[in-house]
Amino acid sequence: MRYKTLFLIFLFLLLLTGCNAAINMNGKVAGISSGRFVYQDGNLTSNYKADIDLVWMACEKSVTELKATGIQKERKISTGTIKAVIQDEKVVISVEYVDKDLTSVSVFVGVVGNNMASRLIHDKIIGNLAKN
Repeated sequence: MRYKTLFLIFLFLLLLTGCNAAINMNGKVAGISSGRFVYQDGNLTSNYKADIDLVWMACEKSVTELKATGIQKERKISTGTIKAVIQDEKVVISVEYVDKDLTSVSVFVGVVGNNMASRLIHDKIIGNLAKN
């Protein structure tokens, strides 16, 4: 009963906060931005309705267009990671297969996470996906 009450309070508070919400639970920060992005512990995550190969290529192209240096790519069958430095900020882009034509992309910028910079990188990825 206690957990149901806490959940309802949490849900009510989430609805009151509007489109952008964040909560700190047990030292972990989680947030939702406009219903499309999830911000958790410095990672800005979004799901794309596209095949993992197309998303991976869009991420590679985005990193190149942002003039990244020190690019390190590690690709496996269902996951991949791109590490680079963009404008003196360390960037980690993680790509993960979720389902057929559904891929999750997580972007972490800097030491503790930069929501705005991560959002700009996601926008670049969305633009490159639209071109394909």
